[in-house]
Amino acid sequence: MSLWLLNHFSTFMLAVVTVGGTVLLAVTGSVLLRRRYPSLAGGEHNDMVGVTLGMFGAIYGIILAFVIVTLWTQLEETQTIVASEATDAALITRDAAAFPAVVRSRLDSAMSGYVHAVVEDQWPRMRAGHPSYGATETHLRSAFHVLQTYAPKTEQEQVFYEQTVSHLDDVASQRRARITMARQELPVLLQILAVGGALVLVPLTFLYGMRKLRVQILFVASVAGLVGFSLLLVFVLDRPFAGDLSVSPAPYREGALAQYWTR
Repeated sequence: MSLWLLNHFSTFMLAVVTVGGTVLLAVTGSVLLRRRYPSLAGGEHNDMVGVTLGMFGAIYGIILAFVIVTLWTQLEETQTIVASEATDAALITRDAAAFPAVVRSRLDSAMSGYVHAVVEDQWPRMRAGHPSYGATETHLRSAFHVLQTYAPKTEQEQVFYEQTVSHLDDVASQRRARITMARQELPVLLQILAVGGALVLVPLTFLYGMRKLRVQILFVASVAGLVGFSLLLVFVLDRPFAGDLSVSPAPYREGALAQYWTR
């Protein structure tokens, strides 16, 4: 469900629904409770509610901050993995120039197929939450086969051959790391804690009485808006390959790899 929402609605629309909906529900609940219990406006229990609200808000804020920072770090790590994989693929393409024409052509064909498979096959799968090695495995095996069946004949070829093998190993390693990141999501217990905490914290603000209704509405709306925005960040950062903030496959179309998209 979360992937469908991220892939079919913009972040702005999700923000309007999440933050706006949280604020609207909170304000409505506060006004209805105030009308049902007019004595709340006198603030008779403000001391107790204030201490409880402050303590719970601090704990919940720390938990949300930890979750958001963790997810943001995960997104940055995923971007680094993608950039590293594309860089290694580009270096293989450049190093292949040192090999004989037949070997260079076969390796170039394998890497071209690999890059296209990553962008056109793997990326849609990762966005949909169903990552797999797919067609990339065939092209990667072809690249390994080219190198495994070729024996360098000069010292220059030997140097570039060793570098190419190392870069190809790195491509395989980065691919596995990328797919692993695409499969990860926030543990269910943390999801429950993030949403459940909001369901406790926001209603607590209803009990903090203020004589002027406008002031209380502003107070409740501010807390609800902050909580709603935090939950929005958790929602959009949880899936690094879905939504407007997702990791882009652009590195596989740039630099030395751009030649594979102009043929």
